[in-house]
Amino acid sequence: MKDADIPSNEDEQIDSKQIIGNQIWRIVPYVKNYWRRATLGISTNAFARAFDLIPFVAMGLAVDYYQSGNLTGPQFLVDLISNNPELGYGALIFSCFAMLALFQGISDYSWQSLGYKVQHDLRMDATKNLVKMEVSYYDLRQTGALMSILSSDVNQLEDVISDSSTSIIRLIITTLTAFTILFFMSWKLVIVLFGPLLLIFPLVWWFSTRVQRKYRKQRESTGDINSILENLISGISVVQAYNAQKYEVNRVNHESETYRDQAIGASAVRNRFIPGLYAVAGIAFGILVTVGGYLVAGNEISVGNFVTFLLISTRMTFPLFIFGVLLNQLQRGEAAARRVFAITDLEPSIFDNDNSSELNEGINSIEFKNVFFTYPETETPVLNGISFKLNHGDFLGIMGHTGAGKSTILKLLLRFYEPEKGEILINDTPIQSFTLESIRNQLGFVSQDPFLFYGTIQDNVVYARESSEEEIKHALDLAGATEFVENQEDGLKTKVGGRGVKLSGGQKARISLARALLKNPSLLILDEASSALDAETEKRIQQNLLDSGSGRTTIAVAHRLSTIRNANEILSMVDGIVVERGTHQQLIDSNGVYQSQWQIQTGQLD
Repeated sequence: MKDADIPSNEDEQIDSKQIIGNQIWRIVPYVKNYWRRATLGISTNAFARAFDLIPFVAMGLAVDYYQSGNLTGPQFLVDLISNNPELGYGALIFSCFAMLALFQGISDYSWQSLGYKVQHDLRMDATKNLVKMEVSYYDLRQTGALMSILSSDVNQLEDVISDSSTSIIRLIITTLTAFTILFFMSWKLVIVLFGPLLLIFPLVWWFSTRVQRKYRKQRESTGDINSILENLISGISVVQAYNAQKYEVNRVNHESETYRDQAIGASAVRNRFIPGLYAVAGIAFGILVTVGGYLVAGNEISVGNFVTFLLISTRMTFPLFIFGVLLNQLQRGEAAARRVFAITDLEPSIFDNDNSSELNEGINSIEFKNVFFTYPETETPVLNGISFKLNHGDFLGIMGHTGAGKSTILKLLLRFYEPEKGEILINDTPIQSFTLESIRNQLGFVSQDPFLFYGTIQDNVVYARESSEEEIKHALDLAGATEFVENQEDGLKTKVGGRGVKLSGGQKARISLARALLKNPSLLILDEASSALDAETEKRIQQNLLDSGSGRTTIAVAHRLSTIRNANEILSMVDGIVVERGTHQQLIDSNGVYQSQWQIQTGQLD
């Protein structure tokens, strides 16, 4: 699977061959969902362009009238203004500008609102894909980079729709309409005008094939800067504690310099392209005025028509310069589109099978059968042939040194990862036979690093659930959190700050435990959940769980052995292997790893 933010060699080759690229066109299906709005935007823009050019025709007719005294032009127009030509021409021009304002306003609103709708759809598609991805996808990716894609890159595509699309339509309609009018005035002058303009095409090719890579790298640098800033702000206490402010500033400086250099490089290319357009336009108009003078002198075109021709030709140069800006926007949009659609194209490797069923009856038994597992991007196995079985209501404790594989067992149960070998059974059925959602609905999970979302204590306890006050209070009681919550000035409505920074580690652990217990899960998974608790609080919570959990299966990973001493079975792990198993007393009597750790923790070791 290709990373969302890392281009391949194939992408590099495409950059050098395509003027715009192929990813940006993938916006079109999103636009089609709002085809009525798009149609309104196109049609009103067409009317706006017509009313934009008609005043120039009226000005030319007025010049001929003031010069010769004769009314020329379409008969209906002659009949309309014949009584007062001076007032008639003025009223016609004013009316055209009024209609231009009306239709241009409708067109701009249509495209801008369409852009916001597509922006929302793109962001939601990308977000839905991201939340479906397995945990391993995030292991080697920085939060800031993903945030940059969901915010600035998606916003860039909105600009492509609301601004670039309008510019494309304006360019096409203005060019075609103006060309038609000018051709009927003088085909000779049309050849003179458009001949030099063919020089624009090699300019466009030169610009596009050089600037696309720079814009993509510029977007990547934006993600890198966001990643570093996100880490810096989140870890500011560590930064200051280690006097690492200068180090972090240097990291931001390095990435910002990379962004600056790429932006300056793109600007250098862009600012050689735009003057090239001016040069081409200058050549075309210089020749046009010279040849036009000869045609007027030879009575091949009237003075009024020549004035109209010049005015409309001048109006046509505006789309040419819009074309330069447009290409600039489209190149930026292509860089953003690659990153956005790389996320919308993601497919999780852990998903429900076609024949997966719902786990509705709860978890009555769990069995690991000779399970092996190695984390992606590593070579050292974490689990080596793990086997055990729990029945309804059992309490399994797992202990071992750091890196022994304890937490990995829990992650496999949550299906954050899949076993490399072996089987995991729920109710004597392979875990893959049940839907992910129904399995996780039966689980209550408390991690060793409790995560609280920005919001209130109540928001974090009832997270993604609807619960009554009685249910919330009961969960807080079981988690030993009622007292400290009631002592807060705003009680359940107390704001916890980002990641729960306003609460202590023990308080966050109890809120996280209450969140798990509120689900009334058939399997409670505790990953070092009590490591931040004092011994007295831990003992009280354990008693609460024992009193209320006769029908609940529990798996607890712990370094503090007092947490699991009451387990029906304890697994003692070393380097991904279960080296001992049994009850607390059996393991104490075995004089093995468990007994040694117990003596160290209780101070019995001489």
